[in-house]
Amino acid sequence: MNHLGDMHMRTWTLRWMALLAADPQDQLAWLGEHELKTESVVEEVELLCRISEGLTERGVFEPKNLRDLQAIAHCLGEIDAACRSGLWGSALATDPAWDGMRTLARRLLLTALGDWRQPLPRPMGPHTGGH
Repeated sequence: MNHLGDMHMRTWTLRWMALLAADPQDQLAWLGEHELKTESVVEEVELLCRISEGLTERGVFEPKNLRDLQAIAHCLGEIDAACRSGLWGSALATDPAWDGMRTLARRLLLTALGDWRQPLPRPMGPHTGGH
């Protein structure tokens, strides 16, 4: 990957981490009226966690950031299929795994950016959401 591509993937990863790190009410506000399936969130974050190894090898992330991303990937892997099938807004309220990921994402953002409170990615448009 080129430098611009690496930086884009770093930014995209950190934006998703900001979303995972946000307080539950902020996550729900971000979702708005859209119905985002938990499986879509899991797949996106798992992908970002997988590519983070290569980004770390190229110096885009620090090894301590990679450890946090790997821990998040492990938490995602623990979410069973039944919990992945519903809407993310519901999963946030009922599955404690998201609380654990929130803590890990906050730690990652704190070490990578100095503060876990970061702007959330732009809210999803009406054409997305994994329907």
